[in-house]
Amino acid sequence: MNPIPNPCVSEDPSPAELLSLLDDEYARAILTKTSKQPMSAQTLSTECDASLPTIYRRLNDLEETNLIEKQTQLEADGNHRAVYKAAVEHVGINIVDGDLSVRVTERDTADRFTQVWEDMRGDQ
Repeated sequence: MNPIPNPCVSEDPSPAELLSLLDDEYARAILTKTSKQPMSAQTLSTECDASLPTIYRRLNDLEETNLIEKQTQLEADGNHRAVYKAAVEHVGINIVDGDLSVRVTERDTADRFTQVWEDMRGDQ
């Protein structure tokens, strides 16, 4: 399976681009932390011990490759805030007959919808 297509990007990221992104410690930390629960950029900054500009740069890179998705979370006071959630369950590297490819497995769409619904309702 090829990397996840991104409608905002003219072509799929190459294996080299994905591997380069995943080589970054902050990108990996963002993916692992947001695989558990959606987090705001501010929370990720604290959790990853990184500056807010660094977190936003990595979030942009992860969004461009569809590894993370941005969601809107309703707060108790009625305000909204952006949170981020890992959009993938698995990233694998395949080397077959001299070709290297990266396989990205998305989170199940039904699970993603359920998570968004629970986040809107405040379930945890």
